Formats: sequence, structure tokens, C-alpha cells
Amino acid sequence: ADALLGGATYSTADTVRPALQIIKTKPGSKIVSSCFILVRPSATGDREVLAMGDCAINIKPTEDELVEIALETAATAQQFGIDPKIAFLSYSTLGSGKGEDVDRMRGAYLKAHAAAPELAMDGEMQFDAAVSPHVAHTKCPASPVAGHANTFIFPDINAGNIGYKIAQRLGSFEAYGPILQGLNAPINDLSRGCNAQEVYSMAIITAGLVECE
Repeated sequence: ADALLGGATYSTADTVRPALQIIKTKPGSKIVSSCFILVRPSATGDREVLAMGDCAINIKPTEDELVEIALETAATAQQFGIDPKIAFLSYSTLGSGKGEDVDRMRGAYLKAHAAAPELAMDGEMQFDAAVSPHVAHTKCPASPVAGHANTFIFPDINAGNIGYKIAQRLGSFEAYGPILQGLNAPINDLSRGCNAQEVYSMAIITAGLVECE
């Protein structure tokens, strides 16, 4: 088989564990992470497409793990036609708050920017500054992505899982994923709350990722 899709009746851990044991990570990857693609119609008639990582795998990633998550999520976003504008999310915007988690997100941004200076990114950043041009003008007017971010890197699985589900349930986004990143082959997971349409859509996505390999 070229790819695998599972998890409709199994937990994410039970789906990912054999993949790690048998397929393993691809060269250059140290961890497996996940990304959700969120889609909804926009007022212009086009589709608004966002990427969010990591919302399903890594409980509290380190700075270096966040760097890998960000770069993998940017690559996934590009596969779905997104020109990634990456925001490293926090409860602080460019030093407005203090704390260990703030330092971790700021450090991750700096390392990611050094590793991939061609990508538009910034952080640490609050969600309102990331998506609202008005708030961005007040909080971080010089940022290259604030107010227009479309690729969001969450500090931990709590924030990520809650965040994408709020967007899905209250923001009328369709959520596709978790799309697993960093493995040697396209292997994707399903939510145990999935319906037949979601299984179909994820099967198409998984097949498409085979073409991108």
C-alpha cells in the first residue's frame, strides 16, 4: 500500500504507534506532528483556507520541536494552496506578557526564522493580533504577518485541540485532519467522531499526499 488512513474506531495513539514502529520518521524529521486544514466559504465567493498545528500529537513541544512543527505545517499548507503566513501563538504579543511559555514561543520563532528566512512568520503573537488588521496595527504594526496570518502554530496540544474545534464548531469551518507530518509515508488519522463525508475527504487528501511524495 502507498498510504494508510485509520482511526475511525481507534484513538490517535493507537493509530500512530504502529506507524512509528514500522514506517518510522522520514530522513531529517525527529518527531511526528499533525496539521488540520480548515476551510469555509468567504464573502468574496472564494474559500478561506487555514492551517493549524500541532493539534493532535505533541502534548507540550519544546522550542526545537515547535520549529519542526512550524516548518512541516508550512509545507503542508503549501500543498493545499496556502501561501503560509505563520504566527507562533501565545497569550503575549512581542513581549507584552512574560513567562516560560512566552519565551518558548519567541525562541521557537527565532530558530524557525533562522532556519527558513524565506518564509513569512512572526511571534510570539496573540490570536487577535494574528488575524485582525486593526489589532495588528495597534499591537505590532511592523510585523510581516500580523493581521493576515493563515498558518497557526499552537504552544501545546491543549490550545491546539481546543482552537481548531472552536473554529470548526463556532466558526463554520470544515476541519480536515489530523494530517500527520514527518512520517516516511502518508499515514493519516480520523477523529472517532467522524462521519462518512469526513472519511471520504481524508481518503482523497491521503491519496493526494502520495502524489506529492
